[in-house]
Amino acid sequence: MTATAPADADPTMAAIAQAVTEGRAGDSAAARRKLLGLWTAIGATGDPLHRCSLAHYLADLYEDPAQSLAWNVRALDAADAVTDQRVQEHHAGLHIAGFYPSLHLNLADDYRRLGSFEAAAEHIHAAAAHAPSLPRTPYGDLLRGAMAEVAQAIAGRDRSRRASAPGSSA
Repeated sequence: MTATAPADADPTMAAIAQAVTEGRAGDSAAARRKLLGLWTAIGATGDPLHRCSLAHYLADLYEDPAQSLAWNVRALDAADAVTDQRVQEHHAGLHIAGFYPSLHLNLADDYRRLGSFEAAAEHIHAAAAHAPSLPRTPYGDLLRGAMAEVAQAIAGRDRSRRASAPGSSA
């Protein structure tokens, strides 16, 4: 998932994108506070696109894989409630199927870092199963590369944080 979709018609998506930009610029504490505030406003039963996007990005702001996992589970649960119609109201070129490789990749990485290699393997296989929906773009290539890195780390029972993981300082 990318935070570059036009969000001017949707103030919540615009606020999420602004917080993501701050986090990527290095102010992860402020980004986390803003996203947590938005989560409270959206609510656990709010718009599933908002919940999916927010939880997906918020997970990247936690170093602790258990905290990241909690948000990534929320993102996947919300994605299951999002329709293509809703996604395309936000950005005409998006499809919910394109969210799943990244969502499962993040879960695989969290489970791997926690040492739950069986669960990690299940999610990396799910990410690979959804990979055909990835675009042939630098973003799609980035995800495919990360999936290969995580799969290799799972096979090697490596629990260390990947240097290329979102939110890494490397």
